[in-house]
Amino acid sequence: MKPTPFPSFAYQLHDVTRLFRKHFDRRAVQFGLTRAQWRALKALRHREGLSQVELAEFIDMEPIAVGRVLDRLVQAGFVERRADPADRRRWRLHLTPKADAVTDDMEVIATGLRGESLADVDATDFAAFLRVLEQIRANLAALDTPDSHDHEPRDAS
Repeated sequence: MKPTPFPSFAYQLHDVTRLFRKHFDRRAVQFGLTRAQWRALKALRHREGLSQVELAEFIDMEPIAVGRVLDRLVQAGFVERRADPADRRRWRLHLTPKADAVTDDMEVIATGLRGESLADVDATDFAAFLRVLEQIRANLAALDTPDSHDHEPRDAS
């Protein structure tokens, strides 16, 4: 195996994400929503009008599981399904005023946690970290393209 100049970092990224979620969940427990429900609400806050399939793809969940999450959010009065004017078979998802209030509170929690997690992190270092993280994301996304198979190890037989 060829040595790499870069140490392994995926576990650290996963661990930071896990810790961030744990602390966010603790602070958001007062709203009685699951993490999947939070993810759906946040996605719809930023991309209102998605279809169920589009939402599932955006938050990386199976459409059937998203359907169950949405059913609960609709029943709780957080989300409305509205007919798509261009396709009567499709529904578009919209937040209700009740959801707006909760997502506003969710943003306050997230902003506070981000601030606490970045304590003692230099702004220049953080900007460099974001640039590197975006490059890693772009490199991984490029692996999904058809010509990315050129980078796979070849069978030596």
